[in-house]
Amino acid sequence: MRFDELDLEDEILDGLEDMNFQEMTPVQEHCIPVILDGRDLIGCAQTGTGKTAAYTLPLLNRLLVEGNDANVVKSVIIVPTRELAQQIDQQFQGFSYYAPISTTVVYGGGDGKGWDIQKNGMLRGADVVIATPGRMISHIQNSGVDLSHVEYLILDEADRM
Repeated sequence: MRFDELDLEDEILDGLEDMNFQEMTPVQEHCIPVILDGRDLIGCAQTGTGKTAAYTLPLLNRLLVEGNDANVVKSVIIVPTRELAQQIDQQFQGFSYYAPISTTVVYGGGDGKGWDIQKNGMLRGADVVIATPGRMISHIQNSGVDLSHVEYLILDEADRM
C-alpha cells in the first residue's frame, strides 16, 4: 500500500515525498490505520521494518488535525537511549518539514546547557517530547513541566526499559 492512499494531511505527504517514502512496510500498513482511528496499539517488529514511521506518521497527522493553540505538551515518546531519541527526532523533522509541529528531545549527558534547553522546550509546549525515562523523571520532579494535557503516550522499545 502507498502512503498517498492514506488520509494523511498534505504537509505530511509532502515530507514523505521529499524523503522518498512511497510504499508502506507491513508493520506500517497494520499500525497506521489503527492509530489514525484513535485506537490503542501494541506493536512488535524487527529492527529496520519501519516501526518509527508506523507511529510517528499517524501521530503527526492527529496533531495537525487537532492543532495546539494552547502551547501545551500533547504527546510524549519514551525511549531507552539518547541515540534513539535523536533518531526519532530526525524522522519527525523530516516527516513534519512542511508542518507547524515542534519537538523537544530530552536526555541526559552533555553539558549543563542541555537541561535548560529541554526545560524551555517543554515549558513552551512542544507538540512532541521525545525523552529517556531518567531525564524525563528529573524534569517532572524539578522543572515544573506540565504534562496534564498529554493525549498521546508512546513507549518505544519498552522491553529495553
